[in-house]
Amino acid sequence: MSLLVVLRHTAFLTLVMLLSSAQLALAQIQPDDAQRQAALEVAESLRYGHYAETPLDDDWSQLAFQRYLEILDGQRAFLLESDVDEFRHLETRIDDIIFEGDLLPAYELYQRYHDRAEHRFEWLLDALDDGLDFTYESDMRLDLDRREAEWATSEDELDELWFKRLKNAALTLDISGQDDEQIEANLRQRYEGQLSRLRQTNGEDVFGLFMAAVTSSIDPHTEYLSPRQGESFDIQMRLSLEGIGAMLQSDGEYVKVTSLVPGGPADRAGVLEPADRIVGVGQEDEDVVNVVGMRLDEVVDLIRGPKGTVVRLEVVPAEAVDMTRSSTVEITRDTVDLEDQAAKGEIIKVEREDGIKRIGVINIPTFYVDFDAWQSGAEEFRSTTRDVAREVERLKGEGIDGLVLDLRNNGGGALQEANSLLGLFIDRGPTVQVRDARGRINLYGDTETGTLYDGPLAVLVNRLSASASEILAGAIQDYGRGLVLGSSTFGKGTVQTLNDLSHGQIKLTRAKFYRISGESTQHRGVEPDILFPDMVDPERIGESSLENALEWDTVQAVQYRHYGEPWEYLETLRSRHRERADSHPNFVYLQERVELARRMREEHTSVSLDREQRQREVEARDAEQLSVENRRRQALGMEPLEELIDARGEDDDEEPVERVQVTEAAAILADYAELTRRRLAGRF
Repeated sequence: MSLLVVLRHTAFLTLVMLLSSAQLALAQIQPDDAQRQAALEVAESLRYGHYAETPLDDDWSQLAFQRYLEILDGQRAFLLESDVDEFRHLETRIDDIIFEGDLLPAYELYQRYHDRAEHRFEWLLDALDDGLDFTYESDMRLDLDRREAEWATSEDELDELWFKRLKNAALTLDISGQDDEQIEANLRQRYEGQLSRLRQTNGEDVFGLFMAAVTSSIDPHTEYLSPRQGESFDIQMRLSLEGIGAMLQSDGEYVKVTSLVPGGPADRAGVLEPADRIVGVGQEDEDVVNVVGMRLDEVVDLIRGPKGTVVRLEVVPAEAVDMTRSSTVEITRDTVDLEDQAAKGEIIKVEREDGIKRIGVINIPTFYVDFDAWQSGAEEFRSTTRDVAREVERLKGEGIDGLVLDLRNNGGGALQEANSLLGLFIDRGPTVQVRDARGRINLYGDTETGTLYDGPLAVLVNRLSASASEILAGAIQDYGRGLVLGSSTFGKGTVQTLNDLSHGQIKLTRAKFYRISGESTQHRGVEPDILFPDMVDPERIGESSLENALEWDTVQAVQYRHYGEPWEYLETLRSRHRERADSHPNFVYLQERVELARRMREEHTSVSLDREQRQREVEARDAEQLSVENRRRQALGMEPLEELIDARGEDDDEEPVERVQVTEAAAILADYAELTRRRLAGRF
C-alpha cells in the first residue's frame, strides 16, 4: 500500500471517529426548551426592538452564518472546506432556526468544530509525546492572521499549519530563555488546558456562542447574556466587583485590554495599556497559567479576586509584532473608590512675551453621580458636575487665563452629568439629540440659567474618550464655546438597554446619539480642531475597529447660538502648534512611534520559523524602537538606554510622554485667549 493510500485511509478513519464522536456527544449537548424559547425572544427583540430595524431574512442569515464561523474558527485552523460546505445550507436558514426554535443544526455545526478541535489538541499532545525535535533552521514562515485565508482542503494541509504553529510556540518560548524541558511542560499545560476546557463545553456554552453570532451580526454592542453572564454584568454595574480595573475583550485566541478604569489598580500601577494582550495569569506566588485560547469569561474569572491579593499577568505589549516580547507584571486587586475618579484641577504656567499665563486644567476621569443620594433628594451628593464646579471656583480664585477640560481616557458614564456639566459653560441650551428606532428624537440639555465660567475654554480628548465624553466635546465644538484638541474619539454613539428574557438577558441597541449640529458621534467620533498623535491604534481600538458597527449619519440640526468662532483662528493656532510640536522631543517621539507602529503592522504579517532569522527580525524591530526612544531621551538631556526595556511605571523622565499633550493644550489655549483679546480690542 502506498504512503498516499495510507494517509487517505488514516484520514478516512479519523473522519469516521469524528462522526462517531459527534453522534455520541450530540446525545449530551443539545438545545433544551429554555434555549429554544430564548432564541425566539432574541429574534423578536432584534426584529422589533433594535435601532437598526434589520430584517431577519436570508441576506441577514448569510451574515450570521459567517459570524458563527468566525466565532468558532476565526483563524481557519480547525475546520476543513468540506466541513463548511456540508453546513453551507445554514447560510439562508439562520432566521428560520431561531424563529422556529430548531437549534439542532447550529449545534451540529458546533459539534463538527468541537470534534475537529479535540482531534487537533490530541494531535499536538501526541507530537509532544513523541518529543520535540526542532532545529529552528528553516525558510518556513507562519502567517500571523488567517482570517482571510482559504479553508484547508485536507487534514494534511492542517497538519502542516499546526506543525508551524507548534514550532512557532516552541521557538517563542526558546527565545524567551526556556530550556527544552520547560518548553515541553509549558506547551503540554497549554494544550491539555485547552482540551480540558473544550471537553467541558455544555449546551449553555453552545447556545451562548450561537447567540453571539446572531446578535453581533447586527451590531457589536447588542449581545445575549446567559444567566451566569447576566449575574456578572449586574455585579459590574453595582461597582462591587473587585479586580484590576481593566476592560477586556477577545482578540482571536488572545485576550486584549481595551481600556483601563480611571483610578483603578491597573491604571495606578501603570503596567498595562490599551491593546496589550494577556497571555498568562498567576495567583500570588503560584505559576502563571497560560490563557492563550481560553474563553474570555474564564480569563476574567482568573484575574478577578479579593481586594488586597496580587495577580500576576504575562503581557505582550500592544506594539509587539509577535508574541516573543512578553513580560510579567503584578497588580494588587482593589475596588475603585469614587475619590479615585473625582475631578481634580491644577494650574499650568505658560510663558508669553507679555508675561506668564495661568491655564487651569481639570482632569475628568469619568462622568459619575451618587444615584442613591440624588434619588433620595439629598442636598449634598458627589457628582462630576459638582466636583468640577468646585474646582472651577478654586481655579478662578487663583486667577486663571483659560481652562482646559481633560477628557482623555474618559469612557463616559452618566448622561445627565454631560448635560449639567455643559451648563457650567453655556447659558441654557440643548446638549444632545437621541433618536430611537421609530425615528422619534428627544432633546436633552441644560435648563439652568447662567454660567459658572465664560472665559477661554478647550477640551482635550483621545481615542479612549467615549460616549458622554464625546457628547460634551461635540457640544463645546458645535456651540463654538471652545477648542477641541487631541485625537479622534472612540465613536461610541449608541444607547443600549438591558431586557430580561425567560432565560438570560439581552443587551439591545435601542437609540443613537446625535450632536446638536445633527451629526452622529457614532463610528467617526469627534474630530478635534487640532490633532495630536495618539499611541492608541485606531485600527485596534475604537468603534470603527469593531465588526458590524452602525454607520455614521445625520439628522436635522437644532437651533442653538454660537458663543464664539474658534474656527476663524485655527490656521494661526495650527501653525503655532506645529512650530512647538516639531521641536518638542516628546511630540516628535509620539509622532515617530505612531508611524513606526503603523509601518511594522503593515510590513510584519508573518514570522520566521528560523531561529537566527527570527532573532534578526526581532533585533531589527527593537533597534528601531530603541533609536526612537533614545532620540527623545538625548533631546531631553537624559541618559540613553543600551537596550530596549519595558519601563512602564518606572519612567525616570520628570515629565512623562503623555504630559506634553496637557502642556501643549495649555499653550494652544493661551494662544487662543491672546487672539480673541486682540480681536475684541480691534487689533486682529
